[in-house]
Amino acid sequence: MHIVLLKFGPNRSQAAQRMAGHKEWIEKGISDGVFLLAGSLENAQGGALLAVKLSKAEVIALVEEDPFVKHQVVEPEIISVAPSRMAIGLAELVG
Repeated sequence: MHIVLLKFGPNRSQAAQRMAGHKEWIEKGISDGVFLLAGSLENAQGGALLAVKLSKAEVIALVEEDPFVKHQVVEPEIISVAPSRMAIGLAELVG
């Protein structure tokens, strides 16, 4: 599982014009079962995703497709987590 942090970068001012493509990218990840959640970081610093079912290399490639990343609206950081314990029901989502 991977935590993807998308913190605003040098082209933050382009967020509004790139938002539709960014939202489409997120929705595709959710419908594909790759993103379990997406949301905003506190203090309007950017956003975060929880990605599953992919290797880190695959997540990196996927994140590079985000219009926000392509146009440096955000700068990604990917943190991989190897869960050792999970709540009941979570294991089947993480896959």
